[in-house]
Amino acid sequence: MRTIVTKFGGTSLADAGQFRKVKGILDADPDRRIVVASAPGKRFPEDIKVTDLLIKCYMKASAGQEYQEILAEIRSRFQEIIDELELDFSLEEHFSYIQQVLEERPNREFMESRGEYLNSQILAAYLGFTFVDPEWCVCFDENGVFDSELTSRTLAAALKPLKSAVVAGFYGADRRGSIHTFSRGGSDITGSLCAQAIDADLYENWTDVSGLLAADPRIVERPRSVDYLTYRELRTLSYMGASVLHSDAVLPVSKKGIPINIRNTNHPEDAGTMIVKKLPADRERAVITGVTGKTGMCVLQVEKVMVSDEAGFSAVMLDILKQRGIPFEQCLTGIDTVSIVIGSDVFNANKVVLLDEIRRTLKPDLLSVKENLSMIAVVGEAENGYKNATVKIVQAVTDAGIEISTINQGAGELNLLIGVAEDRYQDAVQAIYSSISKHGNSRVRVV
Repeated sequence: MRTIVTKFGGTSLADAGQFRKVKGILDADPDRRIVVASAPGKRFPEDIKVTDLLIKCYMKASAGQEYQEILAEIRSRFQEIIDELELDFSLEEHFSYIQQVLEERPNREFMESRGEYLNSQILAAYLGFTFVDPEWCVCFDENGVFDSELTSRTLAAALKPLKSAVVAGFYGADRRGSIHTFSRGGSDITGSLCAQAIDADLYENWTDVSGLLAADPRIVERPRSVDYLTYRELRTLSYMGASVLHSDAVLPVSKKGIPINIRNTNHPEDAGTMIVKKLPADRERAVITGVTGKTGMCVLQVEKVMVSDEAGFSAVMLDILKQRGIPFEQCLTGIDTVSIVIGSDVFNANKVVLLDEIRRTLKPDLLSVKENLSMIAVVGEAENGYKNATVKIVQAVTDAGIEISTINQGAGELNLLIGVAEDRYQDAVQAIYSSISKHGNSRVRVV
């Protein structure tokens, strides 16, 4: 018997109607016996996600302000699902405890996690599955650092004896019982961890799109869908802005070669996108997988003559960022330069002290900052018939009159990162996709 882990996102579990769709999907294949659930998402475009309401409730309580109205709204959202599904089930005990925490010791991560916790309780009752609280088996240390090895063992021990289960996504706990969460979208990670722990045959990630598109449809008109891509391609695209799957969700399943299938809860008949370690033999696919990106970036450039001769110069630069807890996107080095790509919000919050420390420590000949940039990622299989992909893509951007501020080409398969001005981001994506359509959308046979 095969085992499929299915994760359903917030839009897939936003209301009772969506719950019924989920049940239909699970009933259609008995191999789908482990379910990971998100908190209720938006029911309509102007709606508010339950997790955002929970955070808002915490903020009010921690500031000593009135929060009861927001908590009542949250309670109403869940009760509406229970009533419409005609369940003999109550969350009153859980809400009493939530209110106690808000009154006595408001905790942000605890509140952030309650959407998944409560929604999973309802889903388990509706399906007749066992509820599994990740507080017992998704492990963090006291500093909130995730423990992957211990989690793999405890999840396996919790799930393997069960015929079917609903696991709340997004959070876990340390040995003291304190709740810790992944970053937003972290239910994807929980699903991947469950698949890894029980050696699942497939990890299905059900959302509101029928797989991955080669570009953002808000920027590019009718971009093509992607049938297959590799773990590496997905991780790059997810990290650089494609919202179909959390970038960290790739790692656990990739260790065991478990394929991921991105599916659409509203259109379960669609095959979606398959993410695999190696593309199927003798299968045609587009050479260029996709293009995506991030706005709100800046480039910090340090110039110093003979910098390449100074052992550890780049390491010192990166250590300055590490000591201040400043994450960076890329580190580009030249003969006399080191350039660091950083998110603008993070940089601006540390700008004065960071620049001062760099001047004192590294004594650069020139220290400059390029702001209001965007970074665009293009990924694919450059060796499969489109070896001059980089040249054509860069040419397309320059032909559109767009200045390239930074460029970084990965080794091996196509993994190109291009920096352009933020106000030309959409123009650059359109130019790149147009180039892909003209030159790189040819299909090659994988061997």
